[in-house]
Amino acid sequence: MRQKLVVGNWKMNGSLQANQSLLKELSAGITDACGVAVAVCVPFPYLAQAQALLAKTSLAWGAQNLSEKDSGAFTGEVAASMLRDFACRYVLVGHSERRTLYGENNALVAEKFAAALAGGLQPILCVGETLAERETGKTGEVVAKQVAAAIDRAGIAAFSKAVVAYEPVWAIGTGKTASSAQAQEVHAAIRAQVACADVKVAEGLQILYGGSVKPSNAAELFGMPDIDGGLIGGASLVASDFLAICQAATPA
Repeated sequence: MRQKLVVGNWKMNGSLQANQSLLKELSAGITDACGVAVAVCVPFPYLAQAQALLAKTSLAWGAQNLSEKDSGAFTGEVAASMLRDFACRYVLVGHSERRTLYGENNALVAEKFAAALAGGLQPILCVGETLAERETGKTGEVVAKQVAAAIDRAGIAAFSKAVVAYEPVWAIGTGKTASSAQAQEVHAAIRAQVACADVKVAEGLQILYGGSVKPSNAAELFGMPDIDGGLIGGASLVASDFLAICQAATPA
């Protein structure tokens, strides 16, 4: 049985003072006994703080992006090895905001996916369709291409060390949420795509849902057979909300 995983994505939010309060409240409310794996992906400047505050807790931490390059004259970029220096476990790859705002295409995302793995990190591969793509019936095609790019670049075995997050772009930060049935349909399709290459890898792959997950809808989403947790945006900045979402993922 796959363990549920809940990951907070702070995006470009936070301050030293606010982070300290949030992380202390989260670490007090989440223990190994919960049976849920929990992590936070924080902005680069706060990785040292997250490491210091979470090192002896049940929470893992990670980054929101990385370079596809190992090192060199790439001003402003951050390499996988640098993230490992701060004991990061996870790194987001291909978040829709990176794809839409910064022009990251499937090929570049696949390179970042491979770089994360090579650097000893566990990539969380973000995939999802826009509203226009859903309305024209292209959800399956778009998501399949995004997943296939990573498989083609890194190989199917890489997915035994990775996580996939399905985020319908139209539901991120909008207050709109895919219904549990809509989300389950896409999650099942992703797992089936991976299973075509390796059934065992597919069975163990954690596939998260991201897109306006809240305490009020988390339990229903997490109750779907192929939804293994959530990638949480705004609600991860409010301790009580994030803890409630983690509680919704707790095994019965």
